Amino acid sequence: MAAVIVGSVLFMTPIPTQLELPDGHMIAYHALPGNMPGVIFLGGFKSDMTGTKALALEAHCRTRGQAFVRFDYLGHGASSGKFIDGTIGRWRDDVLAILDRVAVGPQILVGSSMGGWLALLAALARPDRVIGLVGIAAAADFTRDLLWNTLSDADKHTIETEGCLSQPSDYSDDGYVITKRLIEDGDAHLLLGGPIKVEGPVRLLHGLDDRDVPALHSLRIIERLTSDDVTVTFVKNGDHRLSSPADLDRLTAAVDELTALAEQRR
Repeated sequence: MAAVIVGSVLFMTPIPTQLELPDGHMIAYHALPGNMPGVIFLGGFKSDMTGTKALALEAHCRTRGQAFVRFDYLGHGASSGKFIDGTIGRWRDDVLAILDRVAVGPQILVGSSMGGWLALLAALARPDRVIGLVGIAAAADFTRDLLWNTLSDADKHTIETEGCLSQPSDYSDDGYVITKRLIEDGDAHLLLGGPIKVEGPVRLLHGLDDRDVPALHSLRIIERLTSDDVTVTFVKNGDHRLSSPADLDRLTAAVDELTALAEQRR
């Protein structure tokens, strides 16, 4: 068992299971067996699977007897590799590895920030497996729209000539590194320039005080989704994390709604 402190609460969690990948890397994950549809939590940029939302959702699924998986991408948390080597395509492939080799049956993907983009990409790649999406400040196309397009000319020049740029972060004392490879690979996975052909139900949650991903970003996603069953909930005074008790209640309610819809369609 390992101890994880979230806020002021101490959680005891088992040592994660390791999923070996063909390239020699390893994805660390926790899988809770249970009823279908299962739920998979996809964390954000440089976040890990021990965050408040992941643990709260796991506890909720355990109470319901519902299958649940949380995991770390390459270079995140307990998984192998270096963060600087990660790209949107690689982290999307990590999601697909969990879908294909760990999760069983239909799944609801819950994506936070970057995880919302990866959830959309995974739904496009596995439409027969992904039956619903919940996005929390979903950051589709963030490498171009929210990173590259906000950089100064000097910072862009640094990335172009040196291959990377170190940036401060409100969520990590170490900051994070933006690589030229991350930007270029992100461009190969942009979604907001055309229709996003996801047909299942989608629920988006977004704080109006989000300083990292503007709330209007969720409206851009809604405009591009081809599904007719899409709603967005804007949270007054809500920040980027949306991890308050009320926010977690909204999150679990959205998952329960999609679970009920899936059960009705059986």
